[in-house]
Amino acid sequence: MEIIARMNVGGPATQVMGLSEGLNPDEFDHHLYTGHVDNGEGDHLRLRDSAVQVHRVAGLGRPLRPTDDYRALFHLISAIRAFRPHIVHTRTAKAGALGRTASRLAGVGSARIHVFHGHLLHGYFSPAKRHLYVQVERLLASMSDRLVTVGSQVRDDLLAAGIGRSEQYVVIPPGVRLDRIPERGAARAALNLPLDVPVVAFVGRLTSVKRPDRFVATANAVLRSLPDCRFVICGGGDLKEEVERSIRPAGDSFRMLGWRKDVETVYAAADVILLTSDNEGTPLTLIEAGMAGTPAVSTRVGSVAEIVQDGRTGLLAGADAEELARHTVKLLSDPALACRMGEAARRWADSSFNVERLVADTEALYRALYAERRDRLVTTGIMRGMNK
Repeated sequence: MEIIARMNVGGPATQVMGLSEGLNPDEFDHHLYTGHVDNGEGDHLRLRDSAVQVHRVAGLGRPLRPTDDYRALFHLISAIRAFRPHIVHTRTAKAGALGRTASRLAGVGSARIHVFHGHLLHGYFSPAKRHLYVQVERLLASMSDRLVTVGSQVRDDLLAAGIGRSEQYVVIPPGVRLDRIPERGAARAALNLPLDVPVVAFVGRLTSVKRPDRFVATANAVLRSLPDCRFVICGGGDLKEEVERSIRPAGDSFRMLGWRKDVETVYAAADVILLTSDNEGTPLTLIEAGMAGTPAVSTRVGSVAEIVQDGRTGLLAGADAEELARHTVKLLSDPALACRMGEAARRWADSSFNVERLVADTEALYRALYAERRDRLVTTGIMRGMNK
């Protein structure tokens, strides 16, 4: 039983879909429980065409509301008691809290896994709210059999905050499958971009932790050196209007694409992918860009360094827009270097972050937990027999 708050377009939902479609149906009876997405955010693009068994849970989607949360909690308790899963597998903070609590209260003995696709330790909360978040996650970790992180740095950050024990953690990197990548000229034509100018792309949610303002500042610094450069922004979010206002003075240098199903077209059209976040887990944007053979420039946050090998598949920087701009200009001004890094990124991403590896790693974790649960039940039964 897999529980996620929302199957909106983004990294966690992409991982759920890849796993759901890849699990061996002869061995795993897999059900997905999810809430409804917020207005303006569509369900994951493959969800409607998938054979995955999807159960909608009212109130499970964001934001936090006590009435909705209690309703979702009791729905999940009832569902767990009816389905009696061997494993309850939760993702995202709210679903992790409600799902693990429901599993504990349901009393059917399910093993519990929670996945941290990143964490909320930096860039999300005030100090008081961060303290509360840490306390809640420490309590929830005590209810968990395994804590999965998408990268080693994410695990280390959580352990440093006192969340869980080292033996509970398993690192399972993301797995991605990209659709056929178009030829560069066709991709540029599809996006109405000139063939003979450098292009830099941002792909992701336009929300504060992603720092689209830093992307715009970096772009403006790049334009001082390369005035014919074009910048495309693929995504949407609560800062969309603010970003539109900030790029207006630059005229045709920027293009807002909104959410697109064919993100591979954006990667193929770009010379560089630029990520400017304050906090990340292992961003799928950088993996997908690597699979498309496009080098990345990124802030050195979260487990980004486990995706972008600095100086080999891309360039990493601090939070300074000028430093990000210098790295971007370096790649745009040296096509041979960018090509070498892009090819290295393709080889690294294809070998390390494919969906088949994600499925195999997760199936192995499920089998190990099932065996532990079975042995524990057998031991408990023997002890009860001896006591009689």
